Amino acid sequence: MNEEVAKNLIHQTFESEFNKTNFLKFTMNLLKLTTKEVEETRKGPWQGNYIPDPYKDYVSKYERIARYITKDSKKIDILVVYLKDTKYVQRARSAQRNFVASYLRGECGSDTIKDAALVSFVPPDASDWRFSLVRANYVFETTSDGKVKVKEEITPAKRWSFLVGKNERSHTIQTRMLPLLTNENGKPTLDELQNAFDVEIVTKEFFQKYRDLFIRTKLELDKIVENDEKVRKEFEQKKIHTVDFAKKLLGQITFLYFLQKKGWFGVEKGQPWGTGSKDFMRQLYTKKFGDYDNFYNDILEPLFYEALTTDRSMYDHYYSRFNCKIPFLNGGLFDPINEYDWVNTEIILSDELFSNKNRTKEGDEGDGILDVFDRYNFTVSEEEPLEKEVALDPELLGKIYEKLNAIRDDNFDEYLKALKTGEESKFNKEYGVYYTPREIVHFMCRQTLIEYLETELSLLFPNEQNLRQDIEDFVTNAEAFQEWERTSVKKSEAIESGLQKETKYESQIPEFIKQNADKIDEILASTKICDPAVGSGAFPIGMMHEIVKLRTLLSVYTKNDTTQYDLKRHTIENSLYGVDIDPGAVEVCKLRFWLSLIVDEDDFRNIKPLPNLDYKILCGNSLIRVKDDIFNRPLLTEIAKLEAQYFSETNPVEKYKLKESIDKLIDEVTNGHSEFDLKIYFSEVFHGNGGFDIVIANPPYIQLQKAVDNARKYADLYKNFEYEVFDRMGDIYCLFYEKGIDILKDGGHLTFITSNKWMRAGYGEKLRQFFTQYNPKVLIDLGPDVFESATVDTCILIIQKVPNEGKTMAVTVTGNNKDHLNISQELKKKSVVLTKLTKEAWFIGNDAEQRLKEKIERIGKQLKDWDVNIYFGIKTGLNEAFIIDSAKREEILRNCKDEEERRRTEETIKPILRGRDIKRYYYEWAGLWIIFIPWHFPLHNDTSLQGSSQKAEEEFTKGFPTVYNYLLQFKDRLLKRNKEETGIRYEWYALQRCAASYYHEFEKEKVIYSEIVREPQFHYDTEKFYVEATGFLMTGKNIKYICGLLNSCAVTFVFRKYYAGGGLGQEGYRYKKAFLENLPIPPITEHNEPLVKQIESLVDKITSIKKDNPQEDTTAYEREIDQLVYKLYELTDEEIEIIESRDNQSGRLVSK
Repeated sequence: MNEEVAKNLIHQTFESEFNKTNFLKFTMNLLKLTTKEVEETRKGPWQGNYIPDPYKDYVSKYERIARYITKDSKKIDILVVYLKDTKYVQRARSAQRNFVASYLRGECGSDTIKDAALVSFVPPDASDWRFSLVRANYVFETTSDGKVKVKEEITPAKRWSFLVGKNERSHTIQTRMLPLLTNENGKPTLDELQNAFDVEIVTKEFFQKYRDLFIRTKLELDKIVENDEKVRKEFEQKKIHTVDFAKKLLGQITFLYFLQKKGWFGVEKGQPWGTGSKDFMRQLYTKKFGDYDNFYNDILEPLFYEALTTDRSMYDHYYSRFNCKIPFLNGGLFDPINEYDWVNTEIILSDELFSNKNRTKEGDEGDGILDVFDRYNFTVSEEEPLEKEVALDPELLGKIYEKLNAIRDDNFDEYLKALKTGEESKFNKEYGVYYTPREIVHFMCRQTLIEYLETELSLLFPNEQNLRQDIEDFVTNAEAFQEWERTSVKKSEAIESGLQKETKYESQIPEFIKQNADKIDEILASTKICDPAVGSGAFPIGMMHEIVKLRTLLSVYTKNDTTQYDLKRHTIENSLYGVDIDPGAVEVCKLRFWLSLIVDEDDFRNIKPLPNLDYKILCGNSLIRVKDDIFNRPLLTEIAKLEAQYFSETNPVEKYKLKESIDKLIDEVTNGHSEFDLKIYFSEVFHGNGGFDIVIANPPYIQLQKAVDNARKYADLYKNFEYEVFDRMGDIYCLFYEKGIDILKDGGHLTFITSNKWMRAGYGEKLRQFFTQYNPKVLIDLGPDVFESATVDTCILIIQKVPNEGKTMAVTVTGNNKDHLNISQELKKKSVVLTKLTKEAWFIGNDAEQRLKEKIERIGKQLKDWDVNIYFGIKTGLNEAFIIDSAKREEILRNCKDEEERRRTEETIKPILRGRDIKRYYYEWAGLWIIFIPWHFPLHNDTSLQGSSQKAEEEFTKGFPTVYNYLLQFKDRLLKRNKEETGIRYEWYALQRCAASYYHEFEKEKVIYSEIVREPQFHYDTEKFYVEATGFLMTGKNIKYICGLLNSCAVTFVFRKYYAGGGLGQEGYRYKKAFLENLPIPPITEHNEPLVKQIESLVDKITSIKKDNPQEDTTAYEREIDQLVYKLYELTDEEIEIIESRDNQSGRLVSK
């Protein structure tokens, strides 16, 4: 099928109400099915008793219109499922998914087991419908007669969906399905079909468009501010930056694109909510709701700052300016940024910024904000692990925040430069935050609730035998249980009343949970949860979803007939709290809370205003505090009371009065201190609960040595707050751990995902010691590529604020199977119990590995206690100037005026190796040389010289005129190096870091190595090579012996497993000096000296062979060294097996 025909077929099928003929035609072309294949496999429709009881409230009938067998024998049915109510297109998603899962298991329709289904979910009016892929996740078992069958247990299926129909655009489904439709080379596999439903690709594509729109909006605002004096004065007076204005404007439009899907905008006077335009923003632009001279100034500003923020309920929400109903949303999103005077300030953004006729590189018409947004599907339902909608959901707000948070007014030009050079990720690493993937959020929320509920319920039921397992079943399967349990209760009641005798719908929920549903519901309803680094709200939103799921299931037994909306609102009001230092993050978090409520708002007759979240999600620095002794405590109760009133207040005047009263009381409580303090703003939690039950977060990763501003580093900011774990060389997340424990109630749980460096790094010693005072329950070391957007390896820690019980469940998880990663299963099946955690480095290993570590540390002596020194290579600050090839060296020497200058110059030009040139027992010299110019050269031995020396430069000019003249061409660029030092501490022509105190070491016998590697790359050098900044050198006694050990299997394993501080990517790791110095090396004794001599002899032999031919295979000699090292550590066969079975992870050949 050619591309144009395929596009028309997609448009015809998915931009109109459901038509079975069109859908079948699309399916046949997608799967390359013949008419005969369709006719032979068509079956149904089924209805009535063919629909399992749990789903009869949702499904009226269903039919199979075709069956497709992939080339690898996967069975995929094509279904049409007719829903009973139009609202189920957006709602009852788990019921739809579970219904198809039961069909795939052969429980209805046909009794054969299917792998997946392509399904159209069609409501009664058929205008908007859902096209889904549902894929089974079977657990198989072998029966006594040797047959394999599906295990009898509820196994979750996954669903991926496109929302399609006459109110939706087909751009997204077109981009995903077009490659399959136009591929004439074969039928798609199930994995290829699943890839076509991949929402991440869609989200990445949209963000690139969004980023470009943000840049255009910001640049256009810059021009307005520059050319319009009135706007410029207003922005200056209100401290408004165009970066922030552009972010907020796009955020407001994004929010309305989510919201217009509810049909709440453009509702005709006297008509019910839900009947409004689904493309209201586009209709505003096309002047359906009023004429304008400028779209932003005349339409968007009144919509944002008047229509959406004014309560007109007494007039049935009618807004005369647009001649339609507009709901009152409340909240802070539609307050003018920094309260600018929008009425009297004319911000004339061009209409073309919003819509135009420009052609995009993909061939679409229009590249304005509305043009781009119109091409994508928006859904207010947040994706969940089992339910993925191929549309832009509210989590997008978090991802946008992550990407754009780094951009400020003062670094915008730098950001543009990073985009042009392809260094956006580097820019984000420097300035930004990392967004926690939803799968990680989902796991952390569930696991924390399991730990929390077990603690709370064990206090009430100390003798309950299967408490842990019952809680795990309840929390893990809540979504899968819901429809089944409702049916089970109905059938049980029917049996009790004599209406039927028996039922197959036996309850799946543990008996303990059913009997104590009221008590568990009470615990969940009163749980207090805080994220002290809330970012865009991933964890509070995640906890809300989990709590609502659990309480919804419990309502089957508590008989509390509460709506999803009410459960969410109650959870937000009573359980969830968050703080972030970035006001942009706070705004995004509030947006996601509001959207989570709106998705479940069913009462179209009376849309509830959004709650005020100003005292639930706060902008502040969680790590600072007011000293306890200055609290005015009696006023805290009054603050809590007023904050509760403020949450639901809608009258703008009353809101203002309440906020003014609260802020005044806070000022009184702190005796005028302006520092933010969690315990004041969330006083009701500490006054009534003793602290939070759960603290959960992904705190920022910022080295405390990083500068906050020109005068201070982060370490200076926090050094006086008396943190036990404070270390000037540490990271800010360490302080968050201590703060998190501090704000927990006794017995509460903290769950963080952070860098895993604290487990082994020196700066983590205080934090490890701190943790031993409490009870680490779960530790998960997430290896390379699990956490996609982070540039460091991460770990998850769940720790309880009770004395240490010495039973930490721990596991290492890698990203090798990222697409099917189940952390819960990894924890269950592969975890070990750590019983002896101390302030020393933590590693995750079984008892045998722990004993091996203890033995190696008992026999070895730490490298830092040997008579050796480790040095950094030379940092030039501008390699282009100082590192030259042989031709340039010869040219410089040739230009010297006499032999004396040539001799002096030749002595300053040294052969140099870069990190990548250094290999295992050899090097690959690239013919490069360094012009070695120390500070104050040639007067560098004069210790009286301080700072940049004019005298030194004059002497340099006289003695080395050729080199001086060569460097002159780089002078401007050299001066732009480290601006705090160049030309101040040292001369412009000198190396930035010249190894001033140890440069003589380069010309000694030494070990040189590259720091970041996939396997050990230590080389024993006697050829006087200098080393560039990406390499290191080690000098001192016995270094030939040490070189052999460092390249050995045993020491490589020991370093990576116990000391390396985490990996880099799939295979890489880092020989950081601080880690390497802790490595235990067997000391040389009279007893083992013959072994040492053999190792040194083998190093000489391997080095000699490699020098003659680097490609020569020296594996046999290296294995000899391995065996000798095993003897030095006195390892048993079992211990050697531990090393060699795991050594493949480092890319090493095993010694067998």
